[in-house]
Amino acid sequence: MQGHIFIQEAPEGLDVDELRSHLQTDGCGAIVSFIGITRGVDEGEEVLRLEFDAWQERLSEILNGLAEDAVAKFGLHSVAMGHRTGSVGPGENIVAIHVASPHRKEAFEGCSWLIDELKRQAPLWKKEVKPSGATWKAGLG
Repeated sequence: MQGHIFIQEAPEGLDVDELRSHLQTDGCGAIVSFIGITRGVDEGEEVLRLEFDAWQERLSEILNGLAEDAVAKFGLHSVAMGHRTGSVGPGENIVAIHVASPHRKEAFEGCSWLIDELKRQAPLWKKEVKPSGATWKAGLG
């Protein structure tokens, strides 16, 4: 496998700028980033927080595998990904994906593919807590 990959599990907070600093960008012409945050309102009701539970023993392995696949599939040079676990309040960062690539098209495609696959494959579960109660959301991530 070629390319640089950095994976961060972040139970206490996710500093997206620090995470981005792990990208290797020599020879690259593009960096594309996705940052997911907790919404403060969902379906017209205030969201107090999201609670993420993870299969910790598998999370880094799955994220690393996805990053390796993206490097190979899209010709990315570098990937840095992080995901929060635990309680995440409105406006706080949940997930960050940064990719560096020689060209923008591959960077956009790779970043988009990574967030879709992370939500599909990562062993993460999300509970949404509102004043009316808590609900486990369908699907992973």
